[in-house]
Amino acid sequence: MLTLDYIRDVQVYQNKNGYRFSVDALLLYSFVNLKRVSMIADLGAGSGIIGLLLAKKYPSASVMLIELQKSLAVLAEKNITLNNLKDRVSIANTDIKHLNAKLSESYVSRSQAGKYKSGLLPESFDLVVSNPPFRKPKTGLLSEGDERAIARHELKLPLQDLIKAGSLLLKHHGRLCIIHLPERLSEIIDVMRQHGMEPKRLRFVHSNISSEAKMALIEAVKGGRTGLKTERPLFIYNEDGSYTEEMEKLYAC
Repeated sequence: MLTLDYIRDVQVYQNKNGYRFSVDALLLYSFVNLKRVSMIADLGAGSGIIGLLLAKKYPSASVMLIELQKSLAVLAEKNITLNNLKDRVSIANTDIKHLNAKLSESYVSRSQAGKYKSGLLPESFDLVVSNPPFRKPKTGLLSEGDERAIARHELKLPLQDLIKAGSLLLKHHGRLCIIHLPERLSEIIDVMRQHGMEPKRLRFVHSNISSEAKMALIEAVKGGRTGLKTERPLFIYNEDGSYTEEMEKLYAC
């Protein structure tokens, strides 16, 4: 069974009992601050919400949604049509681990023959975004056939594969923006640097002014110089449980 949901100026069909987008998608969308973008990739796109929001934000950009799960890829295709974005947004139902192998092969092909093989091309995107699985698998507690489990835990998409794909897809000085858990920040930075990505912007997200950070928004630049800017924290709720003014603005069209 599907539900039809709205966020800002985007409509999305979602599985009622499957993986559904959360406020994380809106937070990541809002974190992207480039003035101009021509090519965007969304890794682990789910039903397509972040890529669709960015397509509306950057009306001249082309967007590639990359999603492993067939059920979610089918929904993403449906949502592209629903939002009248078939001319600029497309979906690839593929495993990022397999994509990395193809991208690496194409990269070698270009260096040897002076041109890429056909297909999704390395070093062709200005921006890569991802709201990836946050947690490492816990043996015995998760079903690999569960849509929500695959989307939330690293059953199919380890952090290394995610960052490697982002690095392969990005042009020199292209940007990778992700949202992740603060407790994994040092690991994330290490992996980014292993793949030639330098963290440049960081913003922590808190439930309210009294709580510890629950999420971290991270921007890295491929081939960037060292120097990390930590932005002011983002608070989702006021002390009375209402949305903060910033969050109210994010939800408004």
